[in-house]
Amino acid sequence: MDRIDIHPTHSYEGFKLRSGKPFPFGATIVPGGVNFSIFSSHAISCTLVLFEKHEKKPFAEIPFPEEFRIGNVYCMTVFDLDYENLEYGYRMDGPNNFQAGHWFDSSKILMDPYAKIIGGRDVWGVTPDWNDIYHHRARIAFDDFDWEDDRPLEIPPEDQVIYEMHVRSFTRHASSGVKERHQGTFAGIREKIPYLKELGVNAVELMPIYEFDEFENSRPNPQTGETLYNYWGYSTVGFFAPKAGYAATGKFGMQVDELKSLVKELHKNGIEVILDVVFNHTAEGNENGPTISFRGIDNKTYYMLTPEGYYYNFSGTGNTLNCNNPIVRGIVLDCLRYWASEYHIDGFRFDLAAILGRDPWGAPLANPPLLESLAFDPILAKCKLIAEAWDAGGLYQVGSFPAYGRWAEWNGKYRDGIRKFLKGDGTVGDAAQRLQGSPDLYAWSGRAPATSINFITAHDGFTMMDLVSYDGKHNEANGENNNDGTNDNDSWNCGWEGPTDDQGINALRHRQIKNALAMLMVSQGVPMILMGDEVGRTQYGNNNTYCHDNDLNWLDWTLLEKNADLFKFFKHCIAFRNLHPVLRNPWHFQNRDYVGSGYADITWHGTQAWNADWSDSSRTIAFMLCGKHAKQGAVEDNYIYVAMNMHWESLWFEIPGLPVGMNWHVFANTGATPPNESWQPGTEPMLENQSGLLMGDRSVAILVGK
Repeated sequence: MDRIDIHPTHSYEGFKLRSGKPFPFGATIVPGGVNFSIFSSHAISCTLVLFEKHEKKPFAEIPFPEEFRIGNVYCMTVFDLDYENLEYGYRMDGPNNFQAGHWFDSSKILMDPYAKIIGGRDVWGVTPDWNDIYHHRARIAFDDFDWEDDRPLEIPPEDQVIYEMHVRSFTRHASSGVKERHQGTFAGIREKIPYLKELGVNAVELMPIYEFDEFENSRPNPQTGETLYNYWGYSTVGFFAPKAGYAATGKFGMQVDELKSLVKELHKNGIEVILDVVFNHTAEGNENGPTISFRGIDNKTYYMLTPEGYYYNFSGTGNTLNCNNPIVRGIVLDCLRYWASEYHIDGFRFDLAAILGRDPWGAPLANPPLLESLAFDPILAKCKLIAEAWDAGGLYQVGSFPAYGRWAEWNGKYRDGIRKFLKGDGTVGDAAQRLQGSPDLYAWSGRAPATSINFITAHDGFTMMDLVSYDGKHNEANGENNNDGTNDNDSWNCGWEGPTDDQGINALRHRQIKNALAMLMVSQGVPMILMGDEVGRTQYGNNNTYCHDNDLNWLDWTLLEKNADLFKFFKHCIAFRNLHPVLRNPWHFQNRDYVGSGYADITWHGTQAWNADWSDSSRTIAFMLCGKHAKQGAVEDNYIYVAMNMHWESLWFEIPGLPVGMNWHVFANTGATPPNESWQPGTEPMLENQSGLLMGDRSVAILVGK
């Protein structure tokens, strides 16, 4: 083994130093001291700046001796530091030439892009001292967490049911019932794990949880005067550091342990953790944004720049990271490896992932090095990789994202097709493709149904309740004259815009939500549910609540009682999916009988059995799955029949016959009066008339043949 030399060779104003190790980047505890390593290809000098925690002024500034530079890496070991009480940054000197892409300014203290803990925003929503010379302060992590043999769960993708949530919104509401000091934190989610277990999901997808600045672009609400924040957090300050403001212990610097405790407890309960990561841009914004880290360290390396020195803006937020530069690619890989190894994270969803496939001038690459590297990385080999396969620059790659056999996609075409079919606008042909796991998008290239992350609602857009309560968006509270947020919502208010006391409209809205969820849960692929949809959470028609730290985003837990019928239906449908492997095939249907059961794996029907109406005017479709074609290794499954009547009138549906000795049982019928619209799986009553079923207007029925 190499001997680690712990003897200083240099001194500077009383500090003992020696040349450091270039890898790993960042600040690493070594015998007797701390190794600091930072890259810059254009800087001419670098100075380490040291603070005691929370102190306004540094207690030391140590220039890196030239002999401590190895290539383009400044690396130095400083001995005898109190690393538990330390904050550090850098000053970089070099050319300052806008058109050439250089922004060096030695008067600014820069945050280490590899910082594992970041101070300065320790408690959510506490207004910072704007005169502070160093806002986002790198700290040193030391790992003594006891994982107790925990490891990522490696649930097969097709068996996942994903629950997308915002950490603060999930438990911030006073009705959440968690300890007051835990409201809106990682610890709050931990208290609510029994709820997630009861619902039946086995993966949570957390909106950004690394350090971001909630005060970025903060401003008064023009309607109420309350502060509008960077609430969602899609604007990275530090890729490696969990957000202190999301930890009940953040003011004590314990956010690392609190997040690890949450992950460990979720794993104990069979729930995976997927992180929403944003590598397409940073919080430094455009030419008018703050200098936090990358811009002052090596602007020309880290960002895509025009020939005139301006920032390309494929993210829609001011700048675009130069992800296919080898240095930036290295940071992304190091970051994800860190989360996977140090936090046992099970997967990652990549915001605006199409950007990750652009070259330094913005053109789409045929073989993007970063996407390939992530797909074949040995440490990430079992992690789920999920792409939001579009960007703000107009690149839309749903169905064509460079997958390398590994990448799944948020299927925006599923969302659009099912929404249209739900309101009576879409075609049954398109709906049939989506229900089968979108073989038109994925089967041609050999990609499995689980490539398709199926969702009808997500954080970006209407909630499920708002999808059936509003014809148009109502984003006035955002202060942008209702110009922000998408106009293409494919929503229908069921006859009245917004809340109403009309019982008929409210019953129809609940039925439409159940219709949507029923279709989602019988679709091949991976279903994703938006936090609160299971209890009818509303954003009052706002489809872009990115800036609100209030009831527009917080989950009101009193809805669990108010909309108990929705929660029960969600719970039953998730349990039904989990019970039936024929709903979770790892391959696409072949539309033929390849096991000798007498039935094809999937057959299509309409109001007449065996005779689907595929015309553009059709609003009815049904399909049957043969349980003998369930995925390999699974116990032979039942037959499942799903009938969907999106017509505004009741219709009689003939039902295909079953093999001798089997009968149809009713698992769900959204047209029935609660509580008889769904049943606990395994307790389904037998269908009275085995030859047919009267389907109410705008309803879905799910039968199980056994």
